[in-house]
Amino acid sequence: MTADQRALDWIGTTGPRLVQRPAHRRWLFERASDLFAFFGRATHNPHGGFFTLDAQGRPNRTNATAGVERQLHDTTRMVHCYAIANLLGIPGSDRVIDHGMSFLWNRHRDAAHGGYFWAVNDDVPTNATKQAYGHAFVLLAASSARIVGHPLADAMLSDVTEILRTRFWDAAIGATTEEYAADWSAISDYRGQNSNMHLTEALMAAFEATGDREYLSMASRIAELIINRHARGQGWRVAEHFDNGWNVDRNYSGDPMFRPRGTTPGHALEWSRLLIQLWQLGGRQSSWMPEAASALFAHTVDIGWDRATGGFFYTLDWADRPDQPDHFWWPCAEGAAAAAVLGDALDDTLYEAWYRRIWGTIANHFIDWTNGSWFPELDARMKPVSRVFIGRPDIYHAVQACLIPLLPSTGSVTRGLVETGLKLD
Repeated sequence: MTADQRALDWIGTTGPRLVQRPAHRRWLFERASDLFAFFGRATHNPHGGFFTLDAQGRPNRTNATAGVERQLHDTTRMVHCYAIANLLGIPGSDRVIDHGMSFLWNRHRDAAHGGYFWAVNDDVPTNATKQAYGHAFVLLAASSARIVGHPLADAMLSDVTEILRTRFWDAAIGATTEEYAADWSAISDYRGQNSNMHLTEALMAAFEATGDREYLSMASRIAELIINRHARGQGWRVAEHFDNGWNVDRNYSGDPMFRPRGTTPGHALEWSRLLIQLWQLGGRQSSWMPEAASALFAHTVDIGWDRATGGFFYTLDWADRPDQPDHFWWPCAEGAAAAAVLGDALDDTLYEAWYRRIWGTIANHFIDWTNGSWFPELDARMKPVSRVFIGRPDIYHAVQACLIPLLPSTGSVTRGLVETGLKLD
């Protein structure tokens, strides 16, 4: 059975697109509001930065004697998401932004050597490495903070842009290197897709915030390498791991959250959305981008969707068999957002059918209706488990999945809120 046939099984596809219906739009906004309330009420760490939260929305205090560790991607994503909340008009969001920006600038930033530490506690770095993945999110946070006018945003945007250009960017290949010690000595020859994908998102946000087209050029070069060269060459599978010559490393196995072995369907879905945004921001000049976005989406729902229970397998091996068969929340979030964006830009009923199917799975299995957040991982029977994540990891993927469908497909959530505002009716 083809992906088109499976997607068009009966899932209630009559009538206008869901995103055109006021009731659905209000439902999405309510789900986003639930998430902002859940993560905003107890995540504030009085010593700086943010706590990660347990299932009930209480702080995870895993190392109270030395101070709770704060990781760079958690701090930056909170800033980005509450900049979105600020644009929506949610009271109290400015306090979250200011708290996060101050901690990024005064604690995560390495004043001696430059760059941003991956993890810190109240007093010292707990992981002093400088990682491209984390710096991509610093760029995203600074760009979003600039949109809402935070006073530290310009300095941080200039600082992290300079670090990315001089320390990470490989101009010969058109992508970033990966990781360094605190003094910028190389740690490994590893090259990664994940950091470059998130940098693509951040570069587009920086372009939207500043109008500097060099950001857009860098994003296009990454997409050309990761997708037009490698994903196309791998039959629309997004290779995750590479050596320092940017040759695909199919045998690599690293961190189960950030660098799992095999391929990751959620990243292919995320790329399909980012390609449409990049194509639109670039004036619709790169015709390969919508073609690749469509191919990535169709191939991924074909091989990555669990036909028995719903949801996407976290990882597949190179024969497209489930390697990590648990179902994580964020691939469904990215799938729903991608289906909305592709459906808006390419006007194919395939995307509407998948949009409804994915949101049905999210509503039936991933949303924790009791506590107001989402379960981060489910087992093969769609029951909550805690193998990789503790508590509720972050707000970023879920809240964007709720808001992206409500805004034009021509840019990011922040751009849409600034240019058109949020219309629920």
